[in-house]
Amino acid sequence: MLLNIVHQTTYRYDQSLPYALQRVRLIPRTDALQTVDRWDLSYEGAREEVRFVDHFGNQCRLLSTEPGAMQIVITARGQVTTRDQTGVAGQHAGFAPLWLFERETPLTMPSAAISTLSEPLGGQETLGLLHDLMDTIQKRVAYVSGSTTSETTADEALAAGQGVCQDHAHIFISAVRAQGLPARYVSGYLMMDNTTQQVATHAWAEAHVPGLGWVGFDVSNGICPDERYVRVAFGRDYRDAMPVAGIRQGQAHEQLEVHVTVEQ
Repeated sequence: MLLNIVHQTTYRYDQSLPYALQRVRLIPRTDALQTVDRWDLSYEGAREEVRFVDHFGNQCRLLSTEPGAMQIVITARGQVTTRDQTGVAGQHAGFAPLWLFERETPLTMPSAAISTLSEPLGGQETLGLLHDLMDTIQKRVAYVSGSTTSETTADEALAAGQGVCQDHAHIFISAVRAQGLPARYVSGYLMMDNTTQQVATHAWAEAHVPGLGWVGFDVSNGICPDERYVRVAFGRDYRDAMPVAGIRQGQAHEQLEVHVTVEQ
């Protein structure tokens, strides 16, 4: 499937910024599930300082604000050809060792409640148990937009019984790691059925299954990712893969707007 994507992030301030830095992870990679045919990043009110690849293999850009800027606009756009492999992305590769994705993080710290979500993973039943885990989390944690923040932990979202895609991914990752398998967070795009206009990127999880490699699980939608998904960045949790993160000086009040279009 050929997907056309436009992702615009706008920061507005009520006074000029003395200084700000933004780290951007908005460049998808070509891999077994997708081919990036064309991709472009453009900026208003900021300039690119350096390009680098982080230890998870994510293409990153570091931006600094133009002097006196009161608005920063970051626009990513391009076309990606995707393939449906029922979520199977293949064997692990890259700088980060596989064992790193078995490590706990503050957002994915397992609790007694999370540990009881799944049966011990291993052997020929692993894939089926992961599907059962996805279904269990979807039933236990309702998708409620705005019910959590970027600082909400997996255990907090599970206890509240509601969250968004980020929380679903964190709970799944925490439960998988508690059973001894590597798991990672994926940020990207999803072509939705009923609309092309969205106000955020999407997120899901991948577990490393012996014999198959990385396999994706989108708890929020109860499926393994298909040709409607575009993978952009990976990490141990949201903080490692968030599309835009930064720091700023001064007392300016910030307003954030995000507009995402994904269409065939």
